[in-house]
Amino acid sequence: MIPHSAPVFTCLVNGQQVSASDSIALETLRPGLQELILLDFPQAGPDDRVSQDALVDYRRKYVEAILEEERGEVSELEKVVIEAVSHEDTLSQTPGEREADHPPTFGERVADHVASFGGSWRFLITFGILMGSWILINGMRKDALDPFPFILLNLMLSCLAAVQAPVIMMSQNRKEARDRLAAEHDYQVNLKAELEIRHLHEKIDHLLGKQWERLAAIQQMQIELLENRLGEKSAARSGSAAPPDPCGNGTNPG
Repeated sequence: MIPHSAPVFTCLVNGQQVSASDSIALETLRPGLQELILLDFPQAGPDDRVSQDALVDYRRKYVEAILEEERGEVSELEKVVIEAVSHEDTLSQTPGEREADHPPTFGERVADHVASFGGSWRFLITFGILMGSWILINGMRKDALDPFPFILLNLMLSCLAAVQAPVIMMSQNRKEARDRLAAEHDYQVNLKAELEIRHLHEKIDHLLGKQWERLAAIQQMQIELLENRLGEKSAARSGSAAPPDPCGNGTNPG
């Protein structure tokens, strides 16, 4: 809602009534956005204003044009960046937020736990103690369940290796998927930062150019004022000078 005391402007694009805080003057926009808007509204003047909502579509078109010019085709990742730039949203996420966006399945969680336990010192120590105890117990008893050469132990080790290997591979695949998501996210953040820095440079250059134009105009006005003052002083000086005395002595004749 626009306060009654605030000045109201008409948006050049959609014709809606907007306040000064919700709109931007056309002359203050970066040159690329100005060109896009002037293509659709060639009758627009520098004092016309554009609402923030209307600028979203033109920002999207502007960024798409830049990416298509440099990369040829816009990918899905770059489309996400375009939306973030046009709406001025953030893309950075914590690892926990990325994990929440792509939650693991039950099998993937089991694979992670198995791989985490299988690659720890706890597993090595526990496995060594169990295997050593099995060999000692079955090697010392005559009626052992698995006498030398421990065929049952070899069978269990083979089964363990056959089951553990694909589980570890599943965990590695999941880690590769997480790394790929992290790399894609880094690419999106870096691309958005690159575009924002480029836009910032364009905006600064545009504002500096406008500022120099205004300074040059002010300087020209000051020069004209000084010339006018000098002309007025010269005219006053010439008008106040007295004409010469025809008698040559400056006294009235007796």
